[in-house]
Amino acid sequence: MSPREVRVLVLSQLRLGENHCLWDVGAGTGTIAVEAALLCPKAQVIAIERDAEVISLIEGNREKFGLGNIQIIQGTAPDCLRELAPAPDRICIEGGHPLQEILEACWQYLSPQGRIVATTNSLDGLYGLSAGLAAVQARHVEVIQSAVNRLEHRGRAHMLVALDPTFILSGEK
Repeated sequence: MSPREVRVLVLSQLRLGENHCLWDVGAGTGTIAVEAALLCPKAQVIAIERDAEVISLIEGNREKFGLGNIQIIQGTAPDCLRELAPAPDRICIEGGHPLQEILEACWQYLSPQGRIVATTNSLDGLYGLSAGLAAVQARHVEVIQSAVNRLEHRGRAHMLVALDPTFILSGEK
């Protein structure tokens, strides 16, 4: 699950519009898909996840929040992408391997003036996503590295505890 602080950054970078279609590739527990659907109730959100057990969490949250604008697809990117419709205005890549291949495959489905946002916690992922954005000649590429600390109670003390850093990369078609 994406930490809420990272979700805020990802949603900001997506720059979702009221009637956009978002593909959330490697949706995991669906935190980005659910937040996007809540923020833009007229948008269409397609959550793509390969793990059936994790999909049940997305389904539960879709029902809990009454979100009729989330469609859930069980599949593995990039293989399942050709079957999806409509074409996305925005794509969020939250996982998968190899990331560069997934980004390049997603790019071909992205609408003109579309935007792609991808996250990774590893230097290998950062390299792959950077290479992918360069290969597709993305415009207005941005790279953010989150550095988030949370106050936690440990014994008698309150301590700031660091979350794992996350790289958030984005680019436009």
